[in-house]
Amino acid sequence: MTAPVASHRKTKQHPLALAGGSRTGRTAATLALAGAAGATAFDGTGQAAPRPTPAQVKGRVDALYQEAEVATQHYNGAKEQADAARAELARLQDEAARRTQKLNTAKAELGTMAGSQYRSGGVDPAVRLMMSADPQRYLDGATVLERAGSHQANAVAGYARRLGSVRQVRGRAEATAERLARHEGTLKRQRLTVVRKLGAAEALLDRLTDEQRRRMSPKDEPPTDGSAAAPAPNSRAAQAVSFAHAALGKPYVWGATGPAAYDCSGLTQAAWKSSGVSLPRTTYTQIGSGTRIDRSQLAPGDLVFFYSGISHVGLYIGDGKMIHAPHPGAPVRIAPIDEMPFAAATRPA
Repeated sequence: MTAPVASHRKTKQHPLALAGGSRTGRTAATLALAGAAGATAFDGTGQAAPRPTPAQVKGRVDALYQEAEVATQHYNGAKEQADAARAELARLQDEAARRTQKLNTAKAELGTMAGSQYRSGGVDPAVRLMMSADPQRYLDGATVLERAGSHQANAVAGYARRLGSVRQVRGRAEATAERLARHEGTLKRQRLTVVRKLGAAEALLDRLTDEQRRRMSPKDEPPTDGSAAAPAPNSRAAQAVSFAHAALGKPYVWGATGPAAYDCSGLTQAAWKSSGVSLPRTTYTQIGSGTRIDRSQLAPGDLVFFYSGISHVGLYIGDGKMIHAPHPGAPVRIAPIDEMPFAAATRPA
């Protein structure tokens, strides 16, 4: 909601001024203004810096997109780990609940046993030990119960084992919860990095005219009928290529795995999943799947990776071309693999 406009104007404070107009604030402001004046005098002009050329903007935007892609892959990895930890935590919590229920049942049975013994002339010391408010003291004396060999001693020893089992599961759940919190912290940091990089790229692009933006956008390769220029090595690779062709034109969304949108590794993962092959989520884990091949051995369906940090991936379709999800604002498209610095290639099994 837009804030209401004041009925009178206030004197605008300098952004470096401190509350209360302290001497420290005035000194900082004075130094800042003096520095700005000195900088103007040094360059000999009072004019703003010249606008960057479209080529300079393109270079910086490409760099920002690549940096955002690196952060996106780290985000994807952190999300995968967080999802796994979350699922493990839920499983451990369910297991702890089930074991606790059994523990409570065993304790109730022992309480019944103790009551019966009391009515018949007294409670066995082992049962009194179990019913105490200090379960650890009971556990320390469990060996005595094992040696007793009676029905009640066996029942109490079973309770001891259940109590230890519940504590063990709860301990694993607490460790998993801590691991989940760490992964979620990484997830948040990587998300912020991606948003900052993409925001900076968009701000640079906003300084260009529509015509300049159109000229710096790569031209899409003409669509094909879905058949590869060379035969795929097997039916699974052919299915992956067919899936990628069907995704042409869908938007790039970082962190997306389909079916409405994809990021680069989300697209390759989904393409190979359609043929029954499970790939990891990130570029830096996908490169470890399958067989590493030389660029001269490329065949349709192979994964092609780019940049020294392995931050981008596409699906090779033959004739020196790939299908990939480039970056925000550029939908899934066909592009030459020479468009980016080639790093490596693998052939999923």
